[in-house]
Amino acid sequence: MKALLAALALVATCLTLPAAPAAASDNGLSIRPAMGWSSWSFVRRWPDETKMKAQADALVSSGLADKGFVYINLDDFYQKCDSNGFVVDDYGRWAVDTAKFPSGIKALADYVHAKGLKFGFYVTPGIAKNAVTANKPIEGTSYHAQDIADTSQTHKNYNCKNMYRLKYSHPGAQAFINSWADQMASWGVDYLKIDGADASTVADVEAWDKALRQTGRPINFALSNNLPIAQATTWKRLANSWRTQGDVECYCGPGPNGSGYPLTDWSHVVSRFTSAASWQQYAGPGGWNDYDSLQIGNGDQVGLTADQRRSHMTHWAMAASPLLLGTDLTALTSVDLAMLKNDRLIAVDQDGVAADRIVNSGVKQVWRKREANGDYVVALYNTGTSGNSTVSVTWSQVGFTGPAAVTNLWSGASEGTVSSSYSATLRPGETRLIRARPAASAIRYEAENATISQGAAESNHAGYSGTGFVNADNVTGSYVEFTVNAAEAGSRTVTIRYANGTSVNRPMAVAVNGAVAQTRDFPGTGNWDAWADSTFTVSLNAGANTVRLTGTTANGGPNVDFLDVF
Repeated sequence: MKALLAALALVATCLTLPAAPAAASDNGLSIRPAMGWSSWSFVRRWPDETKMKAQADALVSSGLADKGFVYINLDDFYQKCDSNGFVVDDYGRWAVDTAKFPSGIKALADYVHAKGLKFGFYVTPGIAKNAVTANKPIEGTSYHAQDIADTSQTHKNYNCKNMYRLKYSHPGAQAFINSWADQMASWGVDYLKIDGADASTVADVEAWDKALRQTGRPINFALSNNLPIAQATTWKRLANSWRTQGDVECYCGPGPNGSGYPLTDWSHVVSRFTSAASWQQYAGPGGWNDYDSLQIGNGDQVGLTADQRRSHMTHWAMAASPLLLGTDLTALTSVDLAMLKNDRLIAVDQDGVAADRIVNSGVKQVWRKREANGDYVVALYNTGTSGNSTVSVTWSQVGFTGPAAVTNLWSGASEGTVSSSYSATLRPGETRLIRARPAASAIRYEAENATISQGAAESNHAGYSGTGFVNADNVTGSYVEFTVNAAEAGSRTVTIRYANGTSVNRPMAVAVNGAVAQTRDFPGTGNWDAWADSTFTVSLNAGANTVRLTGTTANGGPNVDFLDVF
């Protein structure tokens, strides 16, 4: 428990809760990414009461629960099916297979809760064919299944199939989803995964969001899988996490439907790097990009080497992904348990910041994030499958200048003070994860939180800090104004991070407390995803100061990411 408290203290120090450029779900849940275990990867199509209890027991006895892994999530194949699809209860909802769960779902949830854990459940959109054929009543209403079902269309379903779409123009459709959510809440569900979500199911996701809220029970709402990025702002508004790709499982095991070991392979893990780069801008407190299960726990047999497993966990942590284990918790290896219980890695995942990619060259990748205390967390990867590779990054690429104290986050060892760049020679599949604390600690002022005149906060270009940047209108006089606090009067070094995707200089006047101090040139950076620093000195008064950057030509100023004050 002491280790957990220390980890949570570090998380609290690093957590940043900025206003997101796209509205996040306001259900108050998942301020940090969820952590726990899900039945799909290892248990697959054969979940039952005994297996679920055994995994809950192991989550506690292993010490993982003390580290924050608290969800026990029951995935698909708990239901009962016949030749027409899902068997249903008196009100048209899926019936639980009592041969698998003789005590019922509420009893299982109670067992999980008694261990200090939380219980997750699973559903897909629509209404079962058997409910419509029998014209089951909708609980608490005068409506019936045939009133609300569109029998001309079916939903995606991976088990019993035969799920009709709902006609949300009819009030009975929302009432049906409400009744299902109420049943789950009465059972003690804390987390709900709705699978088969895609661009055609926005109405269903909205209905489930409403239904979960009206239960009065806090239920973490997760969407799966392979959600289209074109609707990213919609998923962010409605849910607490969303799967950005298909399954991380390789389905290449020797059992039925590719079950058994291996659970995954390196190519499935590496495919998440590109996905994370594309989706990075949408992650933040209340809503997270979900890169699927964390396949660590059972050693090499999961399909990954030890180096690859460390890279797997590093990447999920850097991306601030939910950490939902897919392995067999009753057979944890000592090597993997040490990985999963590393407080420094957990803190990187739980800091509330999704990293962005700053180097992508063949097998060499570098990702970085800046935490609220001014530290930078940097991950270097060799994603190849053969041959060592030396991966390098400069501190200016990371986002600061001058020397930094470096700590290796996997080992906890100090690497001393590093002047201006960092390199690591990595084995195939290996990672190096470091924390860099700049010697000259700056206070950062994000442009998207400043006062903007004739411009807007945006997030449609990669590589920015915080939640976005300011795109000034192409007019003379457009500006961004920062309120900068100084403990005492005197000279301060400031750095403006900017991007100018044109070949034309975009000068800006720098005014401090209403008086123009100087005019700075902001030449082209090559493209709008390429950022550069402009550093200069200003005089500040003790207390609050205004620093205004104003475009002096009809082109306006460059895109402004942040102002650092040293």
